[in-house]
Amino acid sequence: MESKRKLVVLSGAGISAESGLATFRDSNGLWENYRIEDVATADAWVRNPALVQDFYNKRRKQALSAQPNAGHKALVALEAKYDVTVITQNVDNLHEKAGSSTVLHLHGELAKARSTGDPSLVYELETDEIQMGDLCEKGHQLRPHIVWFGEEVPMMEVAYEITQQADVFIVVGTSLAVYPAAGLAYAVPRGVPIFVVDPNTPELRHKDQVTFIAEPATTGLVRLAEQLLAA
Repeated sequence: MESKRKLVVLSGAGISAESGLATFRDSNGLWENYRIEDVATADAWVRNPALVQDFYNKRRKQALSAQPNAGHKALVALEAKYDVTVITQNVDNLHEKAGSSTVLHLHGELAKARSTGDPSLVYELETDEIQMGDLCEKGHQLRPHIVWFGEEVPMMEVAYEITQQADVFIVVGTSLAVYPAAGLAYAVPRGVPIFVVDPNTPELRHKDQVTFIAEPATTGLVRLAEQLLAA
């Protein structure tokens, strides 16, 4: 039986925005009316952990009520013909809700909590809130399982290895402005076709292997999936 070709997807905030979730940074530099520096950095947690906790509790509730859109579902449809791995910068679980089999979260997951004293202790949340006073098994405060500015992205090495195995690479809903995640687009092997689905077209050096689809995911990704399935 012939093995499926490897299709790797790098997804960003744009695909989640089409399901009603706010993008990380609006044109005014704020996220849901908060300064990024006040809610999405390690220093912010030290200064005011209760504020950070409340911010992510609100984000978590929004994400849990959101539903996957046609773009998410198009990636699931591709599994009929391809071995698909989704590498996402998003912290929601919309790819999983849609039915994607393999999803790697670069920047963490809202649906999980992590120990402040032992980062290896990560828990699936049974509620939509983490409270100050909620402790891990070692007695340390729980925090959102999110990679903040100033913190390492622990899954990057795995993501690079997956990217280098790609036979087809899709970028969807990201401006490729946030590093190190954006560097994955440059780790794709030479000769491997890259499809960029986004209303804006980010700069990529290897344009000879890049096809730009200047549409949102709900239309551009659906059309691309149909083409790849028919190929």
